[in-house]
Amino acid sequence: MLASLVLGGTSSCDDGYLDKDPLHAISGANFWKTQADVDMALAGVYRRLQSAVFGHRRPYLDTYSDNALDRHSYFNFNNATIGIINPSNINSSLYNDPYAGIAACNYFLANVGTVTELPPAKKDVYSAEVRFLRALFYFELVQFFGDVVLYKEAPADAEAAKIAKSPKAEVLAFVVEDLDDAIAKLPATAYAGHAVKASAQMLKARVRMYEKNWADAVALTSEIMATNTYSIFQGGYANLFLQPTQQGNPEIIFSTKYLAPNNPQGNEGMLVEIGWYGGIQPYQNLVDEYEMTNGKKITDPGSGYDAAKPYDKRDPRLKMTVLVPGDPHINPDGSVFNTTDPILTGFVQKKYMDVSKLPWDRSKIPLTDMNVVHMRYAEVLLAFAESKNEVSGPDASIYDALNKIRARTGVNLPPVDQTMYNTKEKLRDFIRHERRTELAMEGHRYFDLKRWGIMAERLAMVKNPAGVTLSFGEKENLLPFPQSEVDRNKNLVQNPGY
Repeated sequence: MLASLVLGGTSSCDDGYLDKDPLHAISGANFWKTQADVDMALAGVYRRLQSAVFGHRRPYLDTYSDNALDRHSYFNFNNATIGIINPSNINSSLYNDPYAGIAACNYFLANVGTVTELPPAKKDVYSAEVRFLRALFYFELVQFFGDVVLYKEAPADAEAAKIAKSPKAEVLAFVVEDLDDAIAKLPATAYAGHAVKASAQMLKARVRMYEKNWADAVALTSEIMATNTYSIFQGGYANLFLQPTQQGNPEIIFSTKYLAPNNPQGNEGMLVEIGWYGGIQPYQNLVDEYEMTNGKKITDPGSGYDAAKPYDKRDPRLKMTVLVPGDPHINPDGSVFNTTDPILTGFVQKKYMDVSKLPWDRSKIPLTDMNVVHMRYAEVLLAFAESKNEVSGPDASIYDALNKIRARTGVNLPPVDQTMYNTKEKLRDFIRHERRTELAMEGHRYFDLKRWGIMAERLAMVKNPAGVTLSFGEKENLLPFPQSEVDRNKNLVQNPGY
């Protein structure tokens, strides 16, 4: 059973590790003999990233926040954002998909050592990649559910898998152990499709920020910055999220890979769900967050904001993230492209939308193959700025990190006003603002609001299209385990309050 979680991969382990049709029904007795077998198994582990919120639906996590509406309730986040959360309506993929990935990782790690053909140095690197992925899956589970079932090795059978959950601290310690191994063994090179040292360092920095271990987060992000391997991409903010400019991009540190024609996002890829259907619809609250081009907020005196022309002279990232009224998608024949269903918030997500493939037509599904960006250098700079400010307050290194993001070609916003944002508290607010606008619709906002402890406060500022004020219904910042999992594993105790 566990083998089937791994052997749905491909026959390639190069930069295009997901560029071939999947192979199936490989006998376990005939597998784990050659390096080609290991390459295929590793690709199968990476393929687990194509599931739900690790794949093309990652942006939907922003609809569980003040950023956007889940227009067609793909994840039932519409109920979640008005406080209706219970074990029966939580989307089970938030639990099941990470565990499918963990099973694939454990199966790989249990078997790779038996392949004598694989040189030890390469075996170490492959294992480190898989330990990085296992850490990624477990950290996601902890952020959603807190204490979770911890499988350090593959269970012997289904009954052996029915164990109690482990404390969050123990799971995070295991995550850090995996990441330390990955940091020690992964190559310190640019990202080209496989996890590298910076991928593991950035994930560990996220863990440390979650734990409020700011000093460690500063050290980890500083190490990435000091290598000069990564930089802010100057070829267009929007192009970060489109093929082919994602290939060899100096900003991308880790992503879920797709490649047409053999491994696109599938029948319900981004161009169908987000483009054709208008599945993610940003709220006015997010749109209002974007500054004017002079660096002032729209509510600041002297900003120049004109309510009659609300999208003029705004932070250019706004129109590269959100499709605003008056700036439509245009089909090749010159007609305006419209979503199939009414736009309820007034806005539709534009980030990740490849307009070169217009008109998007559900009856002729385009080969959608944008890679889903999980980590990029702008996040490294933002994480450094946030952590350094928490350690010691404002200093030149923090302003410099933020200004590198703001000075991106095509964005060109003024430097941070150091006279205005001159205390830890004021700069903290500005960093959170910059993080929101830079990373909008990339799946960060939900986790950020929870770790900052302001989810309820921020949701209360927004009303959904039905006029209902959003509210936070999670108990102690935790989701309930899906009822099906509690029923399946009698040793799994439901989270408190559910």
